[in-house]
Amino acid sequence: MLKNLAPSYIQAIAPYQGGKPISELAREMGLNEADIVKLASNENPLGMSPKALMAVEDAIADIARYPDGNSFALRDAVAKKFNVAANQLVFGNGSNDILELAARAFLHAGCEAIYSQHAFAVYPLVTQAVGATGVVVPAKDFGHDLAAMLKAITPKTRLIFIANPNNPTGTLIAKDVLKAFLKQVPSNVLVMLDEAYDEYLPAEHKSEAIAWLGEFENLMISRTFSKAYGLAGLRVGFGLMHADVADMLNRVRQPFNVNSLAQAAAVASIVDDDFVARSYAVNQAGMTQLTQGLKKLGLDFIPSFANFVSFKVKNAAQVNQQLLQKGVIVRPIANYEMPEYLRVSVGLFSENARFLAVLEEILK
Repeated sequence: MLKNLAPSYIQAIAPYQGGKPISELAREMGLNEADIVKLASNENPLGMSPKALMAVEDAIADIARYPDGNSFALRDAVAKKFNVAANQLVFGNGSNDILELAARAFLHAGCEAIYSQHAFAVYPLVTQAVGATGVVVPAKDFGHDLAAMLKAITPKTRLIFIANPNNPTGTLIAKDVLKAFLKQVPSNVLVMLDEAYDEYLPAEHKSEAIAWLGEFENLMISRTFSKAYGLAGLRVGFGLMHADVADMLNRVRQPFNVNSLAQAAAVASIVDDDFVARSYAVNQAGMTQLTQGLKKLGLDFIPSFANFVSFKVKNAAQVNQQLLQKGVIVRPIANYEMPEYLRVSVGLFSENARFLAVLEEILK
């Protein structure tokens, strides 16, 4: 058995399962792809910025060349956008890559990483992949129990993962509470603050963590272009952190981990404030549409600050299968210890309406 050549902690990994692709459901159910609505993967229903599309079209002519391994143009654009030094940035093949780089740089067998119950599935995956021990702290009201996470810190703790807003529950930690937590974390314990959904927050809730980097040298922040910027298929994310920490991540980073088209699209996207504002507005309206519809159906849901909402439904696995049969893809989240819940992403008005109508039909 050749698989036995792999370490036991690798053999024990359950691979990450993404949302079902439209093409796969069409093959399985004999459906027309055009009739399928996918609301499973927290993607931007508006697609990508027109400026990003133009940038990709221009860049494709040079596709035979290797990409800039240091992402110079993107690094400059992000540094200016967030008023940070260029050497504080690390770029990745999606923000998942940043999470993995942090684990590879700072975790190893014999040390621990802390994360919350019901938090993003990639945290335990990257921890286990390097042979470290994951410490799961029970959630509080489906969100992070920061007091309990502080108590979980031991001399073996190297890294704490926090998603804000959290996926798949959509819960949000208040800024003052989060900063108070950071002040109590020992300086030799790194905190990875995953802010993949920050662009969907209203102004009063938007993160101020980037401004805290000078105060907390152990703070790392991950961001992505996959959500509000609409570049999920190109896979580009970035991390912001102390320059010394960034240096360690860059030592284990693959030299060409962000492709040319992704870099070009991201450079164009990050200055397209109008597109991000439009994405935010569509999400706000869609979230209201979905939550009002769920209330009308008498279903409980977790109030969300992201671009999805998790709702409770009897026989969730069966309901999910019936939705698939009718060409609607949502996300079952039993693997997050939430077997009675399904997560639905905010789509366009017509997509949200289709989901609610099909769900009502099933429940009847």
